Amino acid sequence: MLTIAHFSDIHLGQQHRRDRGRRARRRAEQVMAYLDALPGPLDAVLVTGDLADHGLAAEYQQVVEVLDSRHPVLICPGNHDRRGPYREVLLGEAPTDEPVNRVHRLPGADVLMLDSSIPERDDGLLTDRTLDWLDAELTAGRSDLPALVAFHHPPVVLHLPTVDRIRQFEEERLAAVLHRHPRVAALFCGHSHTAAAASFAGLPLLVAPGVVSTVTLPCEGGRGISFGQPPMLAFHVLGDERALTTHYRVVPQE
Repeated sequence: MLTIAHFSDIHLGQQHRRDRGRRARRRAEQVMAYLDALPGPLDAVLVTGDLADHGLAAEYQQVVEVLDSRHPVLICPGNHDRRGPYREVLLGEAPTDEPVNRVHRLPGADVLMLDSSIPERDDGLLTDRTLDWLDAELTAGRSDLPALVAFHHPPVVLHLPTVDRIRQFEEERLAAVLHRHPRVAALFCGHSHTAAAASFAGLPLLVAPGVVSTVTLPCEGGRGISFGQPPMLAFHVLGDERALTTHYRVVPQE
């Protein structure tokens, strides 16, 4: 059995509004404190993008501090992240602008973290280079174990007007790769600032809840985004026969 915590969109920084910057950090710290206080271990913590609010090096230094944990933390970029500072501060690499793709071989699964961001844009796309990398890693990986694929932008319509126009597009290219690899058990993403579940390419697609804010449905009224709702996270449990169960939790507020 594999147990993974999942959240997204912590948006550390927000320097144009210092009160919101402090609030964003406090909420992310509460999520991490909740996870670190668990009596049992997690196999991994997935943070699916928008780690920083402006992609600044100083914001990524905050990310280093806030995401420090006793659990393994796996990350990927979002549309608010910038690849150069992200690589330099978080990965200790040269600040290139190439997509940031990583594979993590956990004891019970391969986790592939993809970069769906497009520099200077809010919508998402998996480049040919990223899809070729995904195809090669799935082929070369441990065929006896399941694979989990994560990225920032959802490749489906979620019926959230503010999100759907900046989702991941040309998604049929991703579907074609996934269809070649039946060992992929599930897909994870962020970007939407709401807990959601859908399917894509015949696979479960689990959308991380919001941490810095919550995007609401039209039927809920208001302006479509709430800063008053508490942060949430998901626990994904991958059991026998690659069956996935997801549990959502509201993080207690101090």
